Amino acid sequence: MAFLLRIELPDVPGSLGAVASALGEAGADIHAIEIVEHRSDGKAVDDVLLELPVTTMPDQLISACHRLDGVRVQWISRYNAGVNLSMDLEAVEAFTAEPTRALEMLVEKIPETFRADWAMLVARTPDGPSVLHETATAPELTDDVEKWFLIESAQRLSPVSGWDSTVLAAAPVPRSETVVVLGRHGGPPVLDSELARLGHIVGLAASVGAAT
Repeated sequence: MAFLLRIELPDVPGSLGAVASALGEAGADIHAIEIVEHRSDGKAVDDVLLELPVTTMPDQLISACHRLDGVRVQWISRYNAGVNLSMDLEAVEAFTAEPTRALEMLVEKIPETFRADWAMLVARTPDGPSVLHETATAPELTDDVEKWFLIESAQRLSPVSGWDSTVLAAAPVPRSETVVVLGRHGGPPVLDSELARLGHIVGLAASVGAAT
């Protein structure tokens, strides 16, 4: 079974190696590690994509990590089998390959790129919010999303009625009444560095689309 583990650890040489060793001893087969954020407090946040045998429980990984000084598990969840971690560059390559559909192609890549469960492109219209494009598991819009169009930069969104335990973030599409929204069921929280990346990549996709 594939899992995605988000960990906080000391941002010093050897820390990641110690975590990898601890996870391996607990039975995990690590497929990929990505540095998500370097913090000013001397901590780093990493995502670890790994495979667990059916005989190993996720709690064993948490215990293994917490035995290390300064290491804390922020979040662990099942991850879609066969899905690889996707870097921002891959998303850029996808939407530059189809510039007339740049924002739609970005929406398709967001779940992989930002560890989200779904994404959507939503526009304000005279008849109310309208979904222009969405991934397969995106929820239906409610009347509680008009506030999305008030944001001026990428930011976390407050909970939406009916979308229990969904962590939300969005970035406005420049020079339009349109936003790109992502959702994570149950977490983890969206980091400041992820917001910065989201705002940058949405702006880039909008520029690519406008140039066609």
